[in-house]
Amino acid sequence: MADRFPTTRWSVVLTATRGDQESRAALESLCKTYWYPLYVFVRSHGHDAEQARDLTQSFFLSLLQQSALKAIDPRLGKFRAFLLASMNHFLSNHREREGAFKRRADDPAFRVDLEDAERQYNLEPAASLSPEEMFESRWARTVLDRVLRRMKEEHKSADKAELFRRLRGHLTGEEPAYDRLADDLGMTQGALRVAVHRLRRRLATLLREEVAQTVSDPTDIDAELRSLLQSAGRGS
Repeated sequence: MADRFPTTRWSVVLTATRGDQESRAALESLCKTYWYPLYVFVRSHGHDAEQARDLTQSFFLSLLQQSALKAIDPRLGKFRAFLLASMNHFLSNHREREGAFKRRADDPAFRVDLEDAERQYNLEPAASLSPEEMFESRWARTVLDRVLRRMKEEHKSADKAELFRRLRGHLTGEEPAYDRLADDLGMTQGALRVAVHRLRRRLATLLREEVAQTVSDPTDIDAELRSLLQSAGRGS
């Protein structure tokens, strides 16, 4: 791995050969961050809410077993692709071991908070997407939502929470008119455009940082960003 590429959660997982505690902690962090796209994927395969919760929880527990950590191929470059392929394999085998999966879902060794999962799922807009497309779409939204929350906290810390609230639409495609917004904020339109430009630059920076946590090679970041942006509008 290139020296210029900082250690990230996924790179820690991929470079660990012993399934050590650091690797498990890094994978746990990624799982707890990106559980919802997998839940949507399982639900889109026709499983009901209870089944989806059990299967998603059981999947993560199987993923975090020491033998599974040791078996992860360092050539797997993207956490997103790894998760989707692993879940597909998991679902293909679940019927013959359904009882074991149900017991595993109750294992306290690692738990993802899925209590709110079905409420979120019921808010999903109707869309004619395949389970794989739903996964990609919700993955993209998860990344974007995490970055927007981070930006919100940054502005709150700088006593600019209201400014961010009013300008947020310019980051999400719901752009209020510049002239009206400038009047409301007591800014010139020129100053407002500069503020929006800075927000968008910060968004781009944080998106790169977030995506970098899920790839093993820095040369994959731009392609992963393009994929994310293409998927973000699906199912919205």
